[in-house]
Amino acid sequence: MNDDETAAQQLAALKAEHRRLDDEIAALVAEGAADQLEIARLKKRKLRLKDEIERMRDRSVPDIIA
Repeated sequence: MNDDETAAQQLAALKAEHRRLDDEIAALVAEGAADQLEIARLKKRKLRLKDEIERMRDRSVPDIIA
């Protein structure tokens, strides 16, 4: 397995985790009696995952010298 395949698998795993957190947050909010602290914690984790996904995407795109 080469680096591109490994990076693609890591990116897919991060995206899946991001979607799972989104679903978990939506379920807690829909429940109504959700703990706001728990929701805030999950949202922060989701943002960290989004940042990591963007960093991985940035690393995969070569810089173009204009």
